[in-house]
Amino acid sequence: MASQKANATRAWQRMLSGRRLDLLEPSPLDIEIEDIAHGLARVARWNGQTHGKHAFSVAQHSMFVLEVLGKIDPAANPEIQLMALLHDAPEYVIGDMISPFKAVIGADYKSVEHRLLAAIHLRYSLPASTPETAKAVIKKADTVAAYFEATELAGFSAKEAELYFGRPRGYSADMFSLEPKSASVAQREFVRLFKAIERQRNTKH
Repeated sequence: MASQKANATRAWQRMLSGRRLDLLEPSPLDIEIEDIAHGLARVARWNGQTHGKHAFSVAQHSMFVLEVLGKIDPAANPEIQLMALLHDAPEYVIGDMISPFKAVIGADYKSVEHRLLAAIHLRYSLPASTPETAKAVIKKADTVAAYFEATELAGFSAKEAELYFGRPRGYSADMFSLEPKSASVAQREFVRLFKAIERQRNTKH
């Protein structure tokens, strides 16, 4: 009986689109941008411990990283832009776990995250694994974004944020708009940005 019960354990997430995404073996065919945007717009960064009327969502963070990427590398091609926008996309299913908790969970979390990101990439004709050059510039943009989110929204002192994220050189908070947006606005803007990048990719080809 115990074995039968284990085999019946549900490992898929039902999306509002009607898709059922298997977390153990995610299929690109079960991934829709509307589901990603809907989920990310409702997942809070920093476990929700941020100032503002609304939570600062992962969708808004993803758009912020894309904005920072544009300042770091204005010539970044549409593929790198899309990988930046989708760099945290698995969190539409598994949520945004803060780094200390990821460290506690260990490799299992990373394994699920990597499988999901690979499926998302394949769904949108991107390399299953982010190329190292793209990964490096996206990571830099992500770290710059994290520093300003920490200091402007999450209550970190500049000294504390510098310890964990480094102090960005050549950037200041007034270069960016970090006002947390409602879930519906963040969702709509995320989809709009995705479609704009896809138009660039289609034009290129």
